[in-house]
Amino acid sequence: MKVEMEAIRKNNTWQLVDPPTGVIPVKIKWVFKTKFNENGQVEKYKARLMVKGYSQRYGINYTEVFAPVARLDTIRMLLALAAQSAWDVFQLDVKSALLHGDLQEEIYVQQPMGFI
Repeated sequence: MKVEMEAIRKNNTWQLVDPPTGVIPVKIKWVFKTKFNENGQVEKYKARLMVKGYSQRYGINYTEVFAPVARLDTIRMLLALAAQSAWDVFQLDVKSALLHGDLQEEIYVQQPMGFI
């Protein structure tokens, strides 16, 4: 949880302000996942801050959802093209991709539990 909050702080994802009168902040929650290595031993614990989807309202923040996903076919094609063209291929571990989007509108969210 501390790593996630540090990434949010480091990327200046939000500012702590009081919402304007009449604005209901979007609720958020912590999602936890345990990652195991190939031997079945715990490798690390992950915590992600997620927006509760049921607080969306149709026509306001409901229809525009963007979640990029790479298809395995596309990755194979790119690797084949890189091998054929003798390109260097690098792997990156992106931990906070959601924090890099630019929004035109103002969105207010509740503070995460445990970090008030």
